[in-house]
Amino acid sequence: MSDTQKTAGSETRSGDVLNRMRQDIINCVLKPGEKLKFETLRNLYSVSFSPLREALSRLSAENLVVAQDQKGFVVAPVSIADLNDLTDVRVLIEREALARAIQRGDEAWEAGILSSFYRMDRLQQKLGKEYYLSEEWSRLHGAFHLALVSACASPNLLEIRQKLYERAHRYRRMSSRFRPQWREKEAEHKTIADAALDRDVDAALRLIERHIRETTENVIKYAGHLFPPTDQAGLADPQTDAA
Repeated sequence: MSDTQKTAGSETRSGDVLNRMRQDIINCVLKPGEKLKFETLRNLYSVSFSPLREALSRLSAENLVVAQDQKGFVVAPVSIADLNDLTDVRVLIEREALARAIQRGDEAWEAGILSSFYRMDRLQQKLGKEYYLSEEWSRLHGAFHLALVSACASPNLLEIRQKLYERAHRYRRMSSRFRPQWREKEAEHKTIADAALDRDVDAALRLIERHIRETTENVIKYAGHLFPPTDQAGLADPQTDAA
């Protein structure tokens, strides 16, 4: 095997373990605050220490993992303060990206919104009331929201937005285990899509912000007991004590 082939194989393994660990953190397989021991991870992902260390460094840069001085790594903890701050920043980024996309979007952008909504809605109708437990629906849901902002013409803005979206998904996964049912989102998604396609910037930005903030409110409502005891005072915040 040539040096080039060895390098390509190493990069493939590193990328694979990075993606797997990222998804396990987002989906709470690796729980918030959990200590990440190299030996345990090596057995779990069947890789050597080198790609593990590289993956952990990348995840640390994405704020999904925290490096502790002389103590290794832990899964980034969660808190109501972090969730609320994350929500505020997501709203800023999402509104800016959507406004730019509406101004710059062409027919291909419009078609992308319509097709992504159709695939998401079709699967939701097929799955029924527990659609939110489906990994495939989560993927299509993410694709729909990405389609809305895809024409913003800023790769850096899209990269920041995606990292924030993935961090928020970890919080959504926490609440999904305890929610008796999710709100009917298809009407919300269609209203957002219609406003964007109608080039109604004010309505689209108002709707996307409400969509994001309601999700945060429901995470706190249904998964509030999972947050640290010292964080429980945040449950009384009138901005997050919603239905």
